[in-house]
Amino acid sequence: MTVIRLPDGSERVFDQPVSVLDVASAIGPGLARAAIAGKVNGKLVDVYSSIEGDSELSIITEKNAEGLEIIRHSCAHLLAHAVKELFPEAQVTIGPVIENGFYYDFSYKRPFTPEDLVAIENRMLEISKRDIKIERKVLDRVEAIDFFKKQGEHYKAQIIESIPGNEDLSLYTQGNFTDLCRGPHVPATSRIKVFKLMKVAGAYWRGDSSNEMLQRIYGTAWIDKDDQKVYLHRLEEAEKRDHRRLGKQLDLFHTQDEAPGMVFWHPKGWVLWQQIEQYMRSLLNKNGYQEIRTPQVLDKDLWVRSGHWENFRENMFTTHSDERDFAIKPMNCPGHVQIFNQGLRSYRELPVRFSEFGSCHRNEASGALHGIMRVRAFTQDDAHIFCTEDQIQDEVVRFIDLLKTVYVDFGFRDLTIKLSTRPQKRVGSDAQWDKSEASLEAALREAKLDWEVQPGEGAFYGPKIEFSLKDCIGRVWQCGTLQLDFSMPDRLGAEYVSEDNSKHIPVMLHRAILGSMERFIGILIENYAGALPLWLSPEQVVVLNISRSQVEYAENVTSQLKNQGIRAILDLRNEKINYKIREHSLQKLPYQIIVGDEEVRTNTISVRNRAGENLGQITVQDLLKRLQEEISLKI
Repeated sequence: MTVIRLPDGSERVFDQPVSVLDVASAIGPGLARAAIAGKVNGKLVDVYSSIEGDSELSIITEKNAEGLEIIRHSCAHLLAHAVKELFPEAQVTIGPVIENGFYYDFSYKRPFTPEDLVAIENRMLEISKRDIKIERKVLDRVEAIDFFKKQGEHYKAQIIESIPGNEDLSLYTQGNFTDLCRGPHVPATSRIKVFKLMKVAGAYWRGDSSNEMLQRIYGTAWIDKDDQKVYLHRLEEAEKRDHRRLGKQLDLFHTQDEAPGMVFWHPKGWVLWQQIEQYMRSLLNKNGYQEIRTPQVLDKDLWVRSGHWENFRENMFTTHSDERDFAIKPMNCPGHVQIFNQGLRSYRELPVRFSEFGSCHRNEASGALHGIMRVRAFTQDDAHIFCTEDQIQDEVVRFIDLLKTVYVDFGFRDLTIKLSTRPQKRVGSDAQWDKSEASLEAALREAKLDWEVQPGEGAFYGPKIEFSLKDCIGRVWQCGTLQLDFSMPDRLGAEYVSEDNSKHIPVMLHRAILGSMERFIGILIENYAGALPLWLSPEQVVVLNISRSQVEYAENVTSQLKNQGIRAILDLRNEKINYKIREHSLQKLPYQIIVGDEEVRTNTISVRNRAGENLGQITVQDLLKRLQEEISLKI
């Protein structure tokens, strides 16, 4: 007798072992048709898998997040199947699920063309319509290696040979195609209906540049066509908003091979940077932070004591001088502890909040670099709060309030919060981690926030809360963090004198709101498609003359604006006015002022905004009032 317990608490009893599909059929034919897989005692399995004893079972359908992932993984196999039918000499390697889709790497004698992708996608649709049952079988390692060698799939044989242990391996077959995979997969190819191949890129075998360059075909797969349509539209919008293209078009910054992963900020880009930094500095000052500055290069010994050398060494740039080893700082926290350690601290001083626009360097892989979003040299809006255990919750809630204010001012109102718990590679005792995680959970409850847990995703020195914002086309960007650390202050000798004159180790909160300044600016550029709000725009107003007779008046208007703190520029070029208007529109300036003989005569200005709307003839003072109100409201 087999007892199956379902998520609603009900039970189904069978007089023999049953498959997931049998249980779904017993519940109802609709569920049997919808079933993609099952979760037996927490483990995902195929619908044909046999359940041998009493178990807890969830039926996975398209409505479950796991269902979409299984469809995408099965679609990667569908892609490989189609490639093997069209290009029998191609060898298959690996094909995992990635965010919003999947990819598969192939070894083939020539590059795949756009026409090949069309043919492959059409063949995938054809195989899907064949409604081929997808079947699982288990072989031992020797049998599996022999099978793939006979198929001429030498990469698959290598993959099996590199798998540690001697466990049996599962293979999945759909018609004339068999692949190595843990599974699970959809029951039949007809369950994969909505997909699109996106592009081909190069990828080294096993990620090693000394190995063969393979061809990686990327695809996306969805439950229904509407979801895919929304996703493809978002990709089109993202391409239009690409910060690298807009950075060049708007003359904000550039990168070049002589400084990989490092940014050259142009005058206009640096104005934007300064607006953000000055805004943050003002807000931090109002919230009790003291700004500091710490060295770029510190002795290796400090990084050993802090735990970074053991846990972060591969990401650090190092140097050597005077027979000593040094590291360029990848983060600011050890330096902040050194400032806290100067002098005897009293409990009356706590909390101490140190902030720094700290310049850091991390040796990111060259393939991971991406414009100003992923760089090797970056600046954090970093801060560290030294406090007592009793002050943790108040400080966390206070920080979250500050963070929400900042995000709203930059135009982001949709916030996602995740609590990341202890990773496998960490410092500190389990007792410290228990206390840290409980403290952050309590603070989130006190702040009345919704959050989800990310097991194992904390920093090596403590758990963290991650804050992600959603941009105007639905993309999610993780920016803010707050990390609770009982370990590093102890490792680096931080102490304060308590009320009873005994010495205690402070708690250290690592926190950032924007994260990397470079990356946050990239997010802003893409969110606003380069049309930044007035308060952030490097150039807010341009004054244009129609002919030489208005030069003096145009100069006077520009001076009035500048004297009131408006970032105004003057274009007196001997060009037609429509040409100048069009050119500055491409630069996405918020306002254009046109002055001709009529404006000079009436002591007015003609104004048009970025949307192309003509605001008519008004006085400079009227415009100033409008601009100052818009700047104060940050719209």
